[in-house]
Amino acid sequence: MSTTTHTLSRPIQAHGDSLSTLEIRRPTVQDCRNIKALPYKIDKDEAVTLDLDVATKYIAVCAAIPPSSVNQLDLSDLNALAWMIAGFFMAAASPQSES
Repeated sequence: MSTTTHTLSRPIQAHGDSLSTLEIRRPTVQDCRNIKALPYKIDKDEAVTLDLDVATKYIAVCAAIPPSSVNQLDLSDLNALAWMIAGFFMAAASPQSES
C-alpha cells in the first residue's frame, strides 16, 4: 500500500507518544465509503477546493491518529497533509508488482 512520510513542523501527541513525523497511507475504497465524502470539491469553473472537514477525517484515518491529534497540527502541516490526501485521489496508485 502506498504511503508518504510527512515531517511535522512541530510535534503532536498521539496515543501517548510525541510524533514528529506522520506516515500517511493511501485511502482505501472502504475508507471513502465510511467517510462518505471526498476531501475536495470541484467548482463550476472546475477549480478544485479542499473540503477541510472531510480532509481532516482522512488525515486521522490514514495517519492512524485520533481526531484530537489532528487538532494539534500546525496550520502549515494541516494544509500540506490535506493537499496530500487530496492528491491521492488525483493520481492512480502505482501498479502492484507480481511476485
